[in-house]
Amino acid sequence: MKNKPSNIRLGIFGFGCVGQGLYDVLQTIEQAGIEVAPICVKDKEKPRSLPASAFTYNPQDLLQDESITLFAELISDADEAYSIVKQALVAGKTIVSANKKMLATHLPELIKLQQNYNGTLLYEAAVGGSIPIIRTLESYYSSETLQRVSGILNGSSNYILSKMESEGLSYSLALQQAQKLGFAEADPTLDVGGFDTVNKLSLIAAHAFGVTVKPELILRFGIDVVGEEDLEAAATIEARIRLVAFAEVNPFNELNLHVLPTFVPAQRELYHVVNETNGVTIDPVFAGEQFIKGRGAGSHPTGSAVWADVSAAISGYRYAYRKTKIKTIVLNQDKKITIYLRCPGGASLPEAAWENLVKIQETGEATSFTADISVKELQSIQTDLAANHIFIAQIAAEQAVNIALKLKQKAEVAYS
Repeated sequence: MKNKPSNIRLGIFGFGCVGQGLYDVLQTIEQAGIEVAPICVKDKEKPRSLPASAFTYNPQDLLQDESITLFAELISDADEAYSIVKQALVAGKTIVSANKKMLATHLPELIKLQQNYNGTLLYEAAVGGSIPIIRTLESYYSSETLQRVSGILNGSSNYILSKMESEGLSYSLALQQAQKLGFAEADPTLDVGGFDTVNKLSLIAAHAFGVTVKPELILRFGIDVVGEEDLEAAATIEARIRLVAFAEVNPFNELNLHVLPTFVPAQRELYHVVNETNGVTIDPVFAGEQFIKGRGAGSHPTGSAVWADVSAAISGYRYAYRKTKIKTIVLNQDKKITIYLRCPGGASLPEAAWENLVKIQETGEATSFTADISVKELQSIQTDLAANHIFIAQIAAEQAVNIALKLKQKAEVAYS
């Protein structure tokens, strides 16, 4: 930072994509009155844009420094992140985090630590990149009942699907392009497998509905076996496949959560969310549907979200978790949904409580179906479906009827 008088010392853990982004943002805000303490990193040999004097390699150098009351935890290791955040909160300090896996895994405990030790934890950047979804839910909708929240929360997966659609790239080529641009990691499993989105949905559920849910309890399928034929099937009914996080409460105050590839129709806002952009739809009971869209990946968009939390923390903002205190909503995964399935040649559907199972297309390479099944039942056969590389996507009931007709008409035209 520039050498100028300041009244706040900020301790930053991590100087990767997000840490660098936050530092760049801070360089442009002279009036912030913030001095950045030596940044804590792990690898002493890694080339960086700042001189070695700008770094320290022991987290305790920051955590034990009484002159630092505000921290930004921006490292990738969830266990180390948990240790840092917990120590800061027990000391009654303020910390901002972008580690969605750590937060989703430990959220109930982290809420209690804030209450018991008067610490503050903010984590906007962990959910929607540059989208202020947590602040919107926590502040604007803290006292209004929500019916559902759904959205695209992973820029890497969305970029891959967009490029497969718009440029006809194969999954592997689109993934390579996303990795080259820094939107996907060298090991993309967390993104394309839906794990990253599940962690984010877990955090959204706490603020939107007051329910803290362990990520492993949420139904999750990714896009790692999506094929050109699936995108073409969606296009026949004017839809696009998107990895969508979905949370909905029924009239009995039962919450359903899942993360699934989804046939999104052209009439929905999420249909128009492309590349590394994220988008979230909020459906309150009285206010009517709201939609927020913004960049969900990249150094500066995420760094700006961290800065927004830092700035809010300086002004005394903290989450109230009002809905978690009410506890009127409970998790129930018995809801039945309609899905599209594509089985590669030689694979077959596992035994399950399928309803309205309809074969909609059969070629020498694959067989496609639509069917109804409960979220809980689908979760029970998730391992079998993945082992057989069966692609699934949620599809509306009326879309399921339409896609069968459209694919039949397409096959008749091709045959003639």
